[in-house]
Amino acid sequence: MNKPKKKDWAEFKAESSWRMFKIMSEFVDGFERMEQFGPCVSIFGSARTKPDNVHYKLAVEIAEKLTKAGFGIITGGGPGIMEAGNRGARNAKGRSVGLHIELGTEQDWNDYIDPEKLLIFKYFFARKVMFIRYAQAFVFMPGGFGTMDEMFEVLTLIQTDKVDRVPVVFIGKDYWKGLLAWVKETMLAQEKYISPEDLDLFEVTDDPNRVVKIINNFYKKQSLKPKMRL
Repeated sequence: MNKPKKKDWAEFKAESSWRMFKIMSEFVDGFERMEQFGPCVSIFGSARTKPDNVHYKLAVEIAEKLTKAGFGIITGGGPGIMEAGNRGARNAKGRSVGLHIELGTEQDWNDYIDPEKLLIFKYFFARKVMFIRYAQAFVFMPGGFGTMDEMFEVLTLIQTDKVDRVPVVFIGKDYWKGLLAWVKETMLAQEKYISPEDLDLFEVTDDPNRVVKIINNFYKKQSLKPKMRL
């Protein structure tokens, strides 16, 4: 392996200093704008889900019902489940937020986001903070690596008390059953890498009305406020 040249390393250090200002600007802009939108629920899921898919239709229905219950909807702003979440919020005339990420693959934002509630990020980690800090609950639809990443990070932050306890709901019992069986049988029972009470951090359902009930019941005793501790 070739050793890095000293000049290359010096240039990298100089670029890093300027990059910090870009990162800071994403956080400042995100905090200032997100605080204007009020209580929201973050919906995660695959960008590849088509409008005729049952999970897309479920996401639209869930977003509509949550909007009618008084919550705005936050998604990643792209196609698939993200589009479905924003579409449901638009259908119910509610707040529809999109946290778009710049990607090498030219993935555009969907048409259902409120124009003034579209935020565009360069850095995944800054975007994740906005998803998590300002969500009063999390709904995970079926998805791929990105959805798994977001799901396990949310659970980790709640487990380690970096985020206040909030409702976390998985939609699609058939989709999640294999992963959850592994979590229970291997991660918990066999290896003891988690505690039994960690399984209480989330619920699984296929019923949109159940999602709304879980979240509404939780907030009968809890206040609506940013949940991530900074």
